[in-house]
Amino acid sequence: MPCMRAMFLATSRVALDLLGRPEVGKAWDEPSALAEFTVRGLAGHLTRAVGSVEAYLDRDEPPADQVIDAAHYYAAALATVDITSDQHAAIRQRGEEAAAGGHGRLVQGFAAQLDRMAVRLPREAPGRRVQVFGDLVLVLDDYLLTRLIELSVHMDDLAVSVGVPPPDLPPGAYEEAIACLVDVGRARHGDLAVLRALSRRERDGVDALRVL
Repeated sequence: MPCMRAMFLATSRVALDLLGRPEVGKAWDEPSALAEFTVRGLAGHLTRAVGSVEAYLDRDEPPADQVIDAAHYYAAALATVDITSDQHAAIRQRGEEAAAGGHGRLVQGFAAQLDRMAVRLPREAPGRRVQVFGDLVLVLDDYLLTRLIELSVHMDDLAVSVGVPPPDLPPGAYEEAIACLVDVGRARHGDLAVLRALSRRERDGVDALRVL
């Protein structure tokens, strides 16, 4: 199985362990550390990182024209970081809907999704393409990288929200996530802006490294 697929599955299992912690259930209806999200909404949003993969694999494979990479997916799909926008409100609503059945049901459903993905992902062709949000087309492994980022970022959010240590991620997961997020900044603002954000913050007029 390609490295990204194995890393995605391993990171998803870490997310399952975190979601199953009793602290998550106890704080279910409380505000989370992520602005405008409840703990349950954040937990639901976290599970969608896997559920979306399954949903998009159920679609017919799109043609190979206009394929983009993971960084350009974020640059195109996430139009704004303004949490009051309609796009972000819809994201929060989908998280709430995913968690509507309660903590135990969410964890059980997520575990079942992971079991299905563990069987399915190794069978997909190396260059398998998926058509995702906004009708954007990515190679499967590039889309899994975007989901790895979502898992990594939101596991930290959830752990902070319920007062437990952030879980350790599989080797290489942080490196992959960080490299891609820097590339999102490059795609949006250009290399000079990212260089300044990393080395000359007084010249960082566009907040080039804030990409989510």
